[in-house]
Amino acid sequence: MSAELRVDGERLWQRLQTLGEVGGLPGGGVCRLALTEEDRLGRDKVMSRMHELGLEVHQDAIGNVFGLRAGREAGAPVMTGSHIDTVRTGGVYDGNLGVLAGLEVVETLNRAGLQTRRPLCVAFFTNEEGARFAPDMMGSLVYVGGMTLEQALTTRGIDGESVADCLDRIGAAGQHPVGQPDVHAFVELHVEQGPVLERQGITIGAVEQVQGISWAEYRFTGRSNHAGTTPMDMRQDAGFAAMDTASYVRRRVSEAGGHQVGTVGRMSLTPDLVNVVPQTACMTVDLRNTDDRVLTQVEADVERHARELAKQEGLLFERHTLARFAPVDFDPGVVELVENTARRLGHSVRRMPSGAGHDAQMLARVCPTAMIFVPSVGGISHNIEEYTAMEDITAGANVLLQVLLELAQTP
Repeated sequence: MSAELRVDGERLWQRLQTLGEVGGLPGGGVCRLALTEEDRLGRDKVMSRMHELGLEVHQDAIGNVFGLRAGREAGAPVMTGSHIDTVRTGGVYDGNLGVLAGLEVVETLNRAGLQTRRPLCVAFFTNEEGARFAPDMMGSLVYVGGMTLEQALTTRGIDGESVADCLDRIGAAGQHPVGQPDVHAFVELHVEQGPVLERQGITIGAVEQVQGISWAEYRFTGRSNHAGTTPMDMRQDAGFAAMDTASYVRRRVSEAGGHQVGTVGRMSLTPDLVNVVPQTACMTVDLRNTDDRVLTQVEADVERHARELAKQEGLLFERHTLARFAPVDFDPGVVELVENTARRLGHSVRRMPSGAGHDAQMLARVCPTAMIFVPSVGGISHNIEEYTAMEDITAGANVLLQVLLELAQTP
């Protein structure tokens, strides 16, 4: 295939901005939570584009969408893609870049009249963010068999609604069986969502690994009482236990060092009144590391701290696992192909891990997989200020184009 073939970066940029208007927020950014009306509108827009490009479009029972471009020969396609759902205050580029860049590759090939040996497939997966339904990467996890369809469909979100009901409401429950099509290889283009590439002045990240992720929900239950008349030594204060545990997460993660990170992203108190000792406190704990041994130890230490504190304060304690994924190593051959392609196209490149979870880590269970990163300005993501320059988006899409062409030539 031709190394001279290039995507239209300005066209890709404009389509990113247009998709970003679906669920757009004041001041920029996007709120397009999985399986909401905004998600339906985004899905319709992307699927319409797939049809315009002549792709054979399928939607499976968990709402994953696949656009297939025929090859000269039959066989498992080379797949690319990502997700179009966002967090509540998301950016324009997270996930969306991988999907629209895949469609830009298809349009580039169509205009050049080139047909690959193997079929190509552009996909977007349901509920990658996990912001409404846990776990994250749900659609791709079901696709690879790591979660049953029934488990996924009966999952309830933060608003109490089930995945099945929401799929039906927005018309995203397709007839295509989950797990199809088989995949020859998978490559995902994504913004880095961190500061490393920009800080080092590098255009392309060849992603070797995705760090392990542990999401848990902690619930402390005590007794509500008057904030003014209840002596401190007679309180069963669930709020105190949650806040102390949140502080411990920060201390323990800092002690672990290395790639260990930790976040308490949600906390709610009941009855949530200024003059009442909280009876219940519910919080989330997000722990991540590229070293599963260290991650497991930190998980155990945080839970031990919470349980001991609950016992000390006379509280009930419950822990519920929301998601747990071990670190994933990508295929060395595909990682090398990304690195070599970037260099051949004249871009600076470095190998690196991913700190965020991605659909690619699920696809790595069933086929050779790798990722391409492009810089995030200021390292900002999951924020309306998320931004990646058009020239970097274009560079990443051109690397994706050439990598897909190379993989689609293999027998």
